[in-house]
Amino acid sequence: MTSPPHPPERRAGEREDLPATEVALDAAGMSTREINRSLQALPRGRAVVSNPAGRHNLAVGLDAPVRVEINGPAGDYPGGLGKKAVVTVRGSAGCGAGENLMSGCVHVRGSAGPSAAASARGGTVVVDGGCGARAGISLKGGTLVIGGDAGPLCGFLAQSGVILVGGDTGPHLADSLYEAVVYVGGRIAGLGADAIMEEINEHDVTFVKILADGYGLDHISPENISKVVSTRRLYHLDGHVDGAY
Repeated sequence: MTSPPHPPERRAGEREDLPATEVALDAAGMSTREINRSLQALPRGRAVVSNPAGRHNLAVGLDAPVRVEINGPAGDYPGGLGKKAVVTVRGSAGCGAGENLMSGCVHVRGSAGPSAAASARGGTVVVDGGCGARAGISLKGGTLVIGGDAGPLCGFLAQSGVILVGGDTGPHLADSLYEAVVYVGGRIAGLGADAIMEEINEHDVTFVKILADGYGLDHISPENISKVVSTRRLYHLDGHVDGAY
């Protein structure tokens, strides 16, 4: 039986007692490098980035307990490679939202493209809407919360951490899963190689409830969630496994 870790604690960047200092950055008149250098220079406080217009690589590489609000759609990799910060995208995001996150939170208020939370080692990536293919690919300890549907190969090669999908999932869910756990509130189109359904327990219900309540996902019923874990047959690749590719 596989059990998830304890619910993620409130990271340093999610504290409510940060100073009220605010910086306003207009992406229309700045390069991406200028924006990121300005954000990285903040020791704490809050920054608002206006007119992002789908710009790639916004708010990457942050390493301080700051709050960054991107007021509009972001392109690829918003909030990637970050520690401690809370990055909110008030719109949709492209590929790799919160990619390789170490701690803190990246919250996309719309939908996200493929590979959300790819290789995230800590922290939480939240997508209020749906995600494209390979959400949570190679997850390494982070938490991915998806309010809507997830595309194919969600949880592909996820090594540790937790994925919660409030809606439906596409085919090949949790393909080649290792020690991560995937919860699904809707329908599952099909499981990937080495993935299997497992009965939920009280710990699972409590864990999912904390995540769902914490991010306002009241359409998720923790008592009716599906849990997907690894059969662990692919740990040793010295033999043929039916369905593997």
